[in-house]
Amino acid sequence: MTSHTPPVLTFNPTPATPALTLPPLACDSHVHVFGPASRYPYAAGRNFTPVDAPKETLFALHRHLGIGRCVIVQSAVHGFDNRAVEDAIAAGGGRYLGVALVPANVADAELQRLAAAGFRGVRFNFMKHLAAAASVDEIIALTHRLKAAGLHLQVHFESSLVHSLAGPLARSAVPVVIDHIGRVDAALGADHADFAALHALLANPLFYVKVSGIDRIDPQAHSTPPYARGVALARTLLESYPDRCVWGTDWPHPNHTHVPDDGVLVDALARIATTPARLQQLLVDNPQRLYRFAD
Repeated sequence: MTSHTPPVLTFNPTPATPALTLPPLACDSHVHVFGPASRYPYAAGRNFTPVDAPKETLFALHRHLGIGRCVIVQSAVHGFDNRAVEDAIAAGGGRYLGVALVPANVADAELQRLAAAGFRGVRFNFMKHLAAAASVDEIIALTHRLKAAGLHLQVHFESSLVHSLAGPLARSAVPVVIDHIGRVDAALGADHADFAALHALLANPLFYVKVSGIDRIDPQAHSTPPYARGVALARTLLESYPDRCVWGTDWPHPNHTHVPDDGVLVDALARIATTPARLQQLLVDNPQRLYRFAD
């Protein structure tokens, strides 16, 4: 990455107003913050340079969407420098928590510090466009230290890796949260081996899944109704495992094929969680149990 690459605007600055009214304390369980780069410089090894997407823009988006709580996930754009997320948590009045990026050899004192600052987990990537920070065996070893700090493990992986990662991840000493419906290809449907393996993995109560990314996993990005195939897989997971699914917008949508409308993503929830009770479970009850908001 060179300094000459122009910044990329990854989010819609004027999202639609959702028709769906969300329950009080609804949680967006997967977002990022970028910068401001003048205060929190972007990592030298990043794979692109975003337009700043700071906490103030995120807070305004959530007011617009009717979202009362949030979990901010550290982005590879900032590498292991978690300060931008930490700053947003501190400004969030107890309604914003975080998931950090750390090396596998992170010190116990740093894990304890992050937990005290409002982080609830650490994330590791197994994606082609992001450099792997550690091997799965190193990560599983780390989970024993995560347990002592009260942190869970979050993983983001290529869909085909579910088959090789399922066994090692089941040895985790802490809950494991799987990002973005396992990044399966929604065009292949629920019977494809990757989705079937993800579905089977979730039978283990150790695992949670984020039914976020319906806009990422459906190649027909502008299908009607929007992201129908992604919605169908998200609904299948929620119906099968209603107590271990959480949802997020993934704002500001880095490394994407297009810029989604966050209002459209909120309205898609009506087709994922088809009853008020299920919506309450997905957006309020499950995030509270997993992330332990104290506001």
